[in-house]
Amino acid sequence: MSAKLLVFVALATGALSTGSHETQLALANPIRKVVTMLQSMQAKVQEEGEKELALYDKYMCYCKTAGGDLKASIAGAEDSISELGTKIKAAEEQMVVLKEELKTAQADRAAAKAAMAEATAMREKEAAAFAAEKAAADKDIAAIAKAVAALEKGMAGAFLQTNAAQILKSIASSKRDTLMEDDRQELLAFLSNTQGTDYAPQSGQITGILKTMGDEMAAGLAEATKAEEVAIAIYEKLMAAKKKRGDRSDERD
Repeated sequence: MSAKLLVFVALATGALSTGSHETQLALANPIRKVVTMLQSMQAKVQEEGEKELALYDKYMCYCKTAGGDLKASIAGAEDSISELGTKIKAAEEQMVVLKEELKTAQADRAAAKAAMAEATAMREKEAAAFAAEKAAADKDIAAIAKAVAALEKGMAGAFLQTNAAQILKSIASSKRDTLMEDDRQELLAFLSNTQGTDYAPQSGQITGILKTMGDEMAAGLAEATKAEEVAIAIYEKLMAAKKKRGDRSDERD
């Protein structure tokens, strides 16, 4: 081989060798980029994985804590619901009792009002009867006292001409149960002797009959007055009791 050929081969080989190195470098750079990119992605994925793991741990811790609190809350709510149900049942039972008490109170108040009205009507009737009885008794006792005074003064004739004598005559006619029949007839005969002049023989006996009548009538009036006072006291006590009962019924309403 000539020298020129050897130089050419050498130059070509060198050039080829040089071109091969550049080619290798050109080929090596994209791979390195990919490797570098993959390494970067791996680091990023690992970092994100660690973050997600930390978040997962926090979430699991939260679930455990919140789950316990939730169970406690649920248990407490169940207890509250059970207690509330018991209270509602008790309140419903109490309402039934109160309704019955209200019904009873209303019936008691109505009964008390009716009893008070009835007692008042009866009391008014009794009071009117006593007033009439007392007025009549006072009138009769006054007539008797006037007659006794006139007889004791020897004024029998003048007395027999008065209206008081006519009242006594009416009394003697009606007192069949309180006067002995002989005394009653004698008194009527005396009161009817309006034309006679000699009253002295009869005056003493008639005076005794009249005094007895007056005493008995006064005693009867005193007894009636006492009975009236007792009736008034009973009525007032009854009214106070009924009113108090009615007030309690109003309070329950």
